[in-house]
Amino acid sequence: MSETQDATSEWGRVADDGTVFVRTSEGERVVGSWQAGEPAEGLAFFRRKYEALASEVTLLGQRLKAGAGDPVATAAALNKLAAAVPTAAAVGDLEGLAKRIADMQDQVAAKVEERKAKKAEANAAAVARKTALAEEAERLAETSDWKSAGDRIRAIGEEWKTIRIDRTTDAELWKRYRTARDGFTRRRGAHFAQLDEQRKEFAAAKEKLVAEAETLATSTEWGATAKRFKDLMVEWKTAGRAPKDVDEKLWARFKTAQDAFFTARHATFSERDAEQQGNAAAKEAIIVEAERLSLDDPAAAQSRLRDIQDRYDKAGKVPRELMGAFDERMRRAEQRVRDAVDAKWKTARPSSSPMVIRLEESIAKLEKRLERAQAAGDAGLVAETEAALATQREWLAQAD
Repeated sequence: MSETQDATSEWGRVADDGTVFVRTSEGERVVGSWQAGEPAEGLAFFRRKYEALASEVTLLGQRLKAGAGDPVATAAALNKLAAAVPTAAAVGDLEGLAKRIADMQDQVAAKVEERKAKKAEANAAAVARKTALAEEAERLAETSDWKSAGDRIRAIGEEWKTIRIDRTTDAELWKRYRTARDGFTRRRGAHFAQLDEQRKEFAAAKEKLVAEAETLATSTEWGATAKRFKDLMVEWKTAGRAPKDVDEKLWARFKTAQDAFFTARHATFSERDAEQQGNAAAKEAIIVEAERLSLDDPAAAQSRLRDIQDRYDKAGKVPRELMGAFDERMRRAEQRVRDAVDAKWKTARPSSSPMVIRLEESIAKLEKRLERAQAAGDAGLVAETEAALATQREWLAQAD
């Protein structure tokens, strides 16, 4: 085959003697020899080698863009490709591929520096955290809050194990923490040794509290005794701990006395609550009766209302949360009857004399006073005003 009949492409050719060339900006470069078949097959073979290189570059570019993988490893792979592409036995845009690799190398270099900065930042934060832990342990070592401080110092030791820094700095900070921990442990041991000497005194004080609690167990002065038991509990908590077995026995006696009182108190209050619930049911029925009064004969309704009001007042106490709603409903029922009585009087009279007008004005004032007295819960004023209203209305009826 002559050279004019060579198999060619944009990026290379196969000469008639089988030599394979790749085209570059500096001219052609021999990349191999093809003797196994048609020249076009040889170009395709070396083109696939180029595509394999390009695929590697593309994959690395995708990983770099996604932020996946180790940027140091990505940089190493790019360096390897950068060294291989200029002399690669492949046909394709090797210079363009090299340019892509160079651009990616710049990007990954920035990523590597960013990672170094983050690592340095994380290390500084870890050192700062361990320093803070050592300082906290030193502060706690000076306190006398044995339980919470001891728990926290132990927790600091556990957290310490999860933080990694350079060995030299770690050793220095650990020495500070250990010194604080050991000092705290010695002080706590001395404290509890002294406390053992006080336990007998604490036991005697608690014995007195138990004796008083047992005396109060049968009291029926519910409010004062409940308050005293609350005070006794505060005194118990501040009395200090007796030896464990003694403390447990004293507490059992104290708790038994306390439970006996509050069980009796609960039973009494439950009985009272049950009574008030019964009263509430009775008052509810009375209110419904008042609300359903027929107004065909307002005078008769007014008469029945007085009996209803008397029964409502005598029905007894109801739970506090129901009182307001019940009284409001009763006031509305009473006002309904009063309005009906007033309406009948007004429609029954063809005209009003000066006396009638004065009586009407007086009745209106008394009605307003009654509303205020009912709203204020002033039973005495309510009764007085209702009596005055009844009298005024009788006079008005006579005047009419």
